[in-house]
Amino acid sequence: MPLLVITPLTFLGGSFYSIDMLPPIWRQITLFNPVVYLISGFRWSFYGHSDVGVGLSLSMTLMFMALCLGAIWWVFRTGWKLKA
Repeated sequence: MPLLVITPLTFLGGSFYSIDMLPPIWRQITLFNPVVYLISGFRWSFYGHSDVGVGLSLSMTLMFMALCLGAIWWVFRTGWKLKA
């Protein structure tokens, strides 16, 4: 599962190129990728330049983390798809 999900998100998230190089429609589509905000934050911390604003990158990263933690909490609370 990680190979099928995380690898394409990483390649399409601007890890090897700047998303500013994309046509406008693809840039808008790419902004729905959570990996873009992680990579942009790392790029800013190393080079001082990022594709999206640092505040937006930090807030989106925290939002995606909260969503994932909420989903994990829900799975453990309800026991959905867990062995008995």
